[in-house]
Amino acid sequence: MPCPVSIFPDLFRLNGRTALVTGSARGLGWEIARGLAQAGAKVLLHGRSAERLAPPLAALAEAGLAADAVTFDMADRPAMAAAIGKAGPIDVLVHNVGERDRRSFADIDHDSFARLVDVDLIAAHALTKLVVPGMLERGWGRVILVTSIVGELAGHGGTSYATAKGGLAAFARALATELGARGITVNALSPGFFATETNAQLIASPAGERQRLRCPAKRWAEPHEIAGAALFLASPAASYVNGHTLTVDGGVSASYIA
Repeated sequence: MPCPVSIFPDLFRLNGRTALVTGSARGLGWEIARGLAQAGAKVLLHGRSAERLAPPLAALAEAGLAADAVTFDMADRPAMAAAIGKAGPIDVLVHNVGERDRRSFADIDHDSFARLVDVDLIAAHALTKLVVPGMLERGWGRVILVTSIVGELAGHGGTSYATAKGGLAAFARALATELGARGITVNALSPGFFATETNAQLIASPAGERQRLRCPAKRWAEPHEIAGAALFLASPAASYVNGHTLTVDGGVSASYIA
């Protein structure tokens, strides 16, 4: 039987779909949002203020790509519910937003630990609960939870962050088993060492150099290198990929020797 090569690129198109990418004013969230927009989706950028979203919105508009903005703090559940209620149908949810606290177990207090887990993990549950019912009504949806390799390869410090990211991967697996028969896939996307603005200080430090050498690629990833993996999970091409964590780390988690 001939292989339908000519239609294969269409499986990576998101024409007619709307994608919400949280934490998309900059960094990995921005690159994911831009990639989905380039694939034909209408993208909803998310941040805590309209001012921060104005430049990326303008950049997408200038490129002729469809985009709008939703603003709310992940810790403010009523504001989240109100914003999602006004956003219209959402076909693709990429939960990327997250905070980080690099304090060790000995140094972090209980309230700070609980707050970070709330913003990075529990808020993902709250947001998904708001978005999934519409996906179920339409019989199609993609949920992508951005985790981190520290959820599996934890090091010294950052216990709260590692806990939250590990929980997101578990949440993706559990939710995939519940929604898979309803036309919705749920997957996690696990980045490694990415040269984002947030990591600028770390990259310039001795620890950042050790991380660069730890990676088989011998470099930090450029932020745009996350977009292809996110597009794959969001696209029709990944229709049978469910409950999976796709790692994008240049081979760090595959290697044994630091």
